[in-house]
Amino acid sequence: MAKRKAKIVRKTAETNVTIELNLDGTGKGDISTTIPFLDHMLNLLARHGFFDLKVKSRGDIDVDYHHLVEDIGICLGAAIREALGNKEKINRYGSATVPMDESLCVASLDISGRPYLVFKVNFGVKKIRDFDPALLKDFFKSLTDHSGMTLHVNVMYGRNNHHIAESVFKAFARALSEAVSFNKKVTGVLSTKGSL
Repeated sequence: MAKRKAKIVRKTAETNVTIELNLDGTGKGDISTTIPFLDHMLNLLARHGFFDLKVKSRGDIDVDYHHLVEDIGICLGAAIREALGNKEKINRYGSATVPMDESLCVASLDISGRPYLVFKVNFGVKKIRDFDPALLKDFFKSLTDHSGMTLHVNVMYGRNNHHIAESVFKAFARALSEAVSFNKKVTGVLSTKGSL
């Protein structure tokens, strides 16, 4: 079986992002985005999805975090898509429900080739230190667009924005891990069309 790895480099006038992803890793994160809270979330993604993930980035964060958060989402989505190759023998679907103290998130996804995001998460207006959690919707929109996945993220309830965000990333990680896992019952791709 070919190794499911990818390296994506994106350089613009606003950002410089390099991502290396191994879908069949052990959960090792080596994350340095220059945004501490996003570093924490991406480390959770690696650990709870059992992916090896290396992210090095910098950008115009003196202006705002938006450009960098969005471009990291673009690169991670592209890395997922490239690492999956022809998507043969994978489960395709994944779903996980994850509690984080008082918060509860359900994430469900389909590696369908059709990007779509439903993101029902209420962060309110309170920042997490200097990070605006509303940017996480932009992150996942970029990720779904460039990975070709349909993703539904529903936070059922929660009070603390840090806990809400953690429940989102952990649930996404576990759902993605299930979706990209091999299924010995699947021949080719899991689609009546014959391709994803």
